[in-house]
Amino acid sequence: MGFRIQNNIASMNSRRHLERSSINLNKSLERLSSGYRVNSAADDAAGLAASMRFRAEVAALRVAGRNAAEATSMLQVAEGAMGEIELILVRMKELATQASSGNVGSDLSKIDAEATQLEAELSRIVGFTEYDSHTLLDGTFGTTNLSSTPPVDFTAANGIQHIDLSTAQGNTTYYVSAISYSANVMTLSDGTVSQQVDYSAAVGLAPNETSVLDFSELGVRLTLNSAFDETAFTAGLPAVASRFYTSATGLATFQLGDRNNGYNRLGFTLPNLSLATLAGGSTADIDLSTNASAQLALDAVESAISSLALARADVGAILNRITYTTSNLAVSIENKVASESIIRDVDMASEMTEFTKNNILIQTGVAMLGQSNQIQQTVLQLLR
Repeated sequence: MGFRIQNNIASMNSRRHLERSSINLNKSLERLSSGYRVNSAADDAAGLAASMRFRAEVAALRVAGRNAAEATSMLQVAEGAMGEIELILVRMKELATQASSGNVGSDLSKIDAEATQLEAELSRIVGFTEYDSHTLLDGTFGTTNLSSTPPVDFTAANGIQHIDLSTAQGNTTYYVSAISYSANVMTLSDGTVSQQVDYSAAVGLAPNETSVLDFSELGVRLTLNSAFDETAFTAGLPAVASRFYTSATGLATFQLGDRNNGYNRLGFTLPNLSLATLAGGSTADIDLSTNASAQLALDAVESAISSLALARADVGAILNRITYTTSNLAVSIENKVASESIIRDVDMASEMTEFTKNNILIQTGVAMLGQSNQIQQTVLQLLR
């Protein structure tokens, strides 16, 4: 073995290993102090991307869980009010049964007065029951009235009685792109999709008759009356109607997942629980002033109780569904957190082993660097 002093290869080698051990020790210190195996994209680019995706999903699912809890609270408010309405209807049934009997006599007025008060309280509950400023039981929950700002811009012609926009696209203007008077065919378009409908059934309607043009591909239904005049439609201009109202009925939608699709949403409506609606429109008032009217009221109240039972059953079914949804969200969050942890979290025991190893290597590296620098000192022995 020759002695060379221009380049100390042993020292360079020792220094290189010492630097590597120092880098590894610092990395171990970072991981042990943060608790993460991946602290930057340089540590594991693919792992960091996957863990970020899992974190975003978990954050969204936690919000979805809160949405589910709020939906549950809202339905519980509605169901509680339904319970009170049930008690009122049961009492009305008792009063109607009592008033239907011929032995009541002069007490009919008192019975009718109580029934009137109960009916007023039922109406008050229907109008009073709210959740976060949304009235729940008057039939407007889940229904959007578009009479003031309709998403379809109809501007002037005769004969349109009603425009149903229940599935129409918002902020869209629909045009009569073509109309054939000889073939009685109208073409409606939103600029992208066009649909042709035969309107011959709407020609010559009797005063009390109506006809519906269903542009199902566009989500627009036009109800025409006897004032319909096809010449009022002008191709290329926004379509018709100066005297009409528009409405769109839909579902109150709750986001119960982290994706933009139907599987991640729950939609439902709550019915109108006014007495007239519950009774099937057979009565607007419960009249117990006579035996005969009380007997009719028995049928109305029985119908109302049956309708209310169906409404409560629907609410109960939705509550049960949300319960399962909440449980599934909790499981999904747990599994996604576990997946993110596997990718990003550090194994403390394993990393402590690495830290100890690198710490020892640094100490030995420093010692060996000193030894390698001392080796060349032996060349001086040759000069004596």
